[in-house]
Amino acid sequence: MKLHFKKIGEGQPFIILHGLFGSGDNWATFAKNLSKNDYAVYLVDLRNHGHSGWDDCHDYKHMASDVHELIVSEQLKDVIMLGHSMGGKAAMQLAIDFTTDIQKLIVADITPRYYPPHHQTILNGLLALDFNEIKTRNDADKQLALTIDDLSTRQFLLKNLYWKESDKLAFRFNLKALSQEIENVGATIESENASEIPSLFISGEKSNYILITDHDIIKQLFSHAEIITIPNAGHWIHADQPFLLLNSIISFLQKD
Repeated sequence: MKLHFKKIGEGQPFIILHGLFGSGDNWATFAKNLSKNDYAVYLVDLRNHGHSGWDDCHDYKHMASDVHELIVSEQLKDVIMLGHSMGGKAAMQLAIDFTTDIQKLIVADITPRYYPPHHQTILNGLLALDFNEIKTRNDADKQLALTIDDLSTRQFLLKNLYWKESDKLAFRFNLKALSQEIENVGATIESENASEIPSLFISGEKSNYILITDHDIIKQLFSHAEIITIPNAGHWIHADQPFLLLNSIISFLQKD
């Protein structure tokens, strides 16, 4: 599948893959700061998200293949890959299936292990929205608040709203497919052989996505992995501690 992307800056190609219900635009501010270090940053919308195409299938094999297609079509070499959450698993799958595409791998707050579905409250809230009745973004927020208390989560989700018609709102993500394929979002990333790609796994101190017990799992799949923790950051590290994250990434990339 041909993926939509935005390119910021010039230099070595640096691809960023977003998480579930997100889009490349979630990383725009971070990408602008990153690009100042001589990187051409590609903000990619994964399948069923943002401006990219929709498909009934939503698994990591297909996501990795989509990104590989982008790398080939843009003739990118020595790619640095950063993936957050779902995007991190897609990046891991790409590193395994298309090893020669990636020079270095950076994974933000996710591991290769299986994660049970844990987005049901969000999915229930989204599926309950009736855009035949909802006519404004404020209406959508009020309805979503009935099931999702957290304002920041609602704001994140509602960034995906757009005017499908002059008087009808819709989401840019494929809610039907994501709901049906949600088990695949937590799927294990596996390989018979460990990848030797230099890798950086970054956890948020306040997040429980990467546990101490996960470190061995990470290093079994990525033998050259470094694992660090960003203080005072939750799962959305790039929003909570953007400069600490940027400095950690630049430090990793400058190592031989």
